[in-house]
Amino acid sequence: MEKIGRYEVRGKLGEGATSIVYLGYDPEKDREVAIKVIYPHVLKDRERGLMYRHLLMNEASLAGKLDHPSIVQIHEAVLSDEEQSYIVMEYVAGGTLEAFCSPEHLMPVETLVEVIFKCTRALQYAQRLGITHRDIKPANILLVQAGNLSGDIKVSDFGAAITPDNDQTQVSAVGSPAYMSPEQVREHPLNHQTDIYSLGVVMYQLLTGRLPFQASSNYNMVYQICNSTPPPPSTFRSDLRSSLDAVVQRAMQKDLSARYQSWEEFSVDLAQAYRNRRLTERSHTPDIEKFETLRALPFFKEFSDIEIWEVVRFSRWEEVSAGTQLMREGEAGDTFAILLDGEVRISKQGTLLDVLGPGDIFGEIVAVTPSLHGRTADAVAQTTVQVAMVSRNALRHASDSARMHFYEAFLSLVSRRLVATNNRVVGP
Repeated sequence: MEKIGRYEVRGKLGEGATSIVYLGYDPEKDREVAIKVIYPHVLKDRERGLMYRHLLMNEASLAGKLDHPSIVQIHEAVLSDEEQSYIVMEYVAGGTLEAFCSPEHLMPVETLVEVIFKCTRALQYAQRLGITHRDIKPANILLVQAGNLSGDIKVSDFGAAITPDNDQTQVSAVGSPAYMSPEQVREHPLNHQTDIYSLGVVMYQLLTGRLPFQASSNYNMVYQICNSTPPPPSTFRSDLRSSLDAVVQRAMQKDLSARYQSWEEFSVDLAQAYRNRRLTERSHTPDIEKFETLRALPFFKEFSDIEIWEVVRFSRWEEVSAGTQLMREGEAGDTFAILLDGEVRISKQGTLLDVLGPGDIFGEIVAVTPSLHGRTADAVAQTTVQVAMVSRNALRHASDSARMHFYEAFLSLVSRRLVATNNRVVGP
């Protein structure tokens, strides 16, 4: 097969009982894509054909609607009774989390927590659109890079999802029993908490290399899901902290009132568990910490989660010692700094103007006045400081919404500084 629609076929990525997935190339958009082709006999099956058609239509209905850095984008869907039926998706090269579900191939705990954290943010975004995934499992979480050194993931396969446009009973007979919540195996009404439970199971498996319930049949699995309590993950790994046990156990509570009520609660506990781990050797600040740090700053109050992830990706984080000159008056420069920790002295011609603390921004004049050829003041680290540096070019290529929020925050910052300067000069 050389072409599917307008897409060139470059190879086979995988196949299953209902479909085959090809690596394709979109000449109009100049990008690689993944093309899931549904076997014609599947849709014509007397017993399950209608269900598979519902799944396909459900996933197709989400084309262009799920725009999040940690969700696989659906570009196009073609449904036909006579010809090929296929879905064209964003191509993600790194494989799935299944590669890290055995005891001999576990990922580092700090990377694992970052992966689960990003899943919580992606699924919270979906929930805000009224979407519950219903089939969260390692096979449906893709790694952006092979080996997953960065912790970047993308959630995929929303075919079984509950959406504002469908009836959740349409595709009730799908899913993987080992990852289903008690309410899902009982076929009770579902909401986002079923995904919270399933992600808890995924986290358990990634921590231990085994599923929380060991069963010889689906019937026995369902019984354990509804009636048994699994041993904590630390039972199988002595290096795990109790805080991680607590996160998994709360996510997997059978009682909905005891389970996490929101994705926000889940992600906050993950971030806290990560901080408590306090790894002594680390070559970089993980994305989960960067996100949490920026999210807490007043400057980013109006930014969406997606925009903050964007800033995480294009900013450069540095730690410098006390006495380091960060910016020099009159010197050329095209970056501004977000002060994350420590204190920075701002002075002009030797006169102290201000001492900045965490959450302050300096050097931003280059972002709003590109014609300016030199820095207007000195910036010197008064203590050991951590800063996130953003270049004017990175800001210029940011999304329209992120750039707008930066400029709005800059204007608010300049306004506050002018008021403060006026008060110092003439009094309140």
